[in-house]
Amino acid sequence: MLSRRNFLFAGAAAVLAGTLPRIATAGYAQAQATEWTRRRSFLGNASGRIAYVDAGSGDAVLMLHGYPLNGFQWRGVVEQLSLAHRCIVPDFMGLGWSVPAHAGKVDPWSQVRMLVSLLDHLRISSVHVIANDSGGAVAQLLALEQPSRIASLLLTNCDTALQSPPPAMHEVIELSKQGRYASTWLDPWLEHTDKARAPDGFGGMCYSDPENPTDEAIRMYFGPLLSSIESRRRVEAYAIALEENVLSDANPRFKSLRVPVRILWGQDDVIFSRENADFLDRSWGNSHGVRKVAHAKLFWPEEQPGLIVEEARALWSTLKS
Repeated sequence: MLSRRNFLFAGAAAVLAGTLPRIATAGYAQAQATEWTRRRSFLGNASGRIAYVDAGSGDAVLMLHGYPLNGFQWRGVVEQLSLAHRCIVPDFMGLGWSVPAHAGKVDPWSQVRMLVSLLDHLRISSVHVIANDSGGAVAQLLALEQPSRIASLLLTNCDTALQSPPPAMHEVIELSKQGRYASTWLDPWLEHTDKARAPDGFGGMCYSDPENPTDEAIRMYFGPLLSSIESRRRVEAYAIALEENVLSDANPRFKSLRVPVRILWGQDDVIFSRENADFLDRSWGNSHGVRKVAHAKLFWPEEQPGLIVEEARALWSTLKS
């Protein structure tokens, strides 16, 4: 009999290979959500109540998600990497199940402080970082704040000094300032998941497969954000906090860092422009180049976890040689 962990890993391989029928895939998605919820831990400290998953053992890997997602975005990568690595996957403060302290801030620098406190608590002195979307901005600031702690950075489509935030976020920010983002966009997507996957919806903008995100993923992402008046305000506060380009001042300092950086960029992204990939490559002093991923949109790491694992292992192997 397969253990739960082996079942999930085998299921991931089957989904990627396209050998599972849709009904089985739906059951697998539910099993993923159940397992992720079971693994979730919480740490209460000055930042607030931090929700995170800590899976596997070995060299530590920190995975940082996009907006308005949470750590569940990395479930496919964790299933594979946790076989030989310790995977730390937090929800950012104000998203998922993480709740900031009373009147606590949710801006990128505050997220950096939260991550440092989490790594300190877990006694992790060196960590590889994989990041996507707004999580990429936080990853870059974390490397700037604690360069000796960051073993490597694997950046996928994300904020750069050129686009932080990207133009597509401007409407989200304005609606959030009016207190209308959650009700205008998230409520309809959670209530009618097909709308979330529509070409002009969340799925069509951010995923390549028209069947993504799955119903289970939509519930995992938007359910906690819409569970209370306070959680609705927090997801909007998070968007508003992204209005300032926190990378514009930091970017000139990246050139002097020796943190190894590898960039993977989905070429069909309609949120961040393609020029950001080469800009990142030029910005970092120890870039290991760019891989351009065909037919991939913003949240492609969720759809192609195997490619993340392949590139991560390749990057880490060069650091040991």
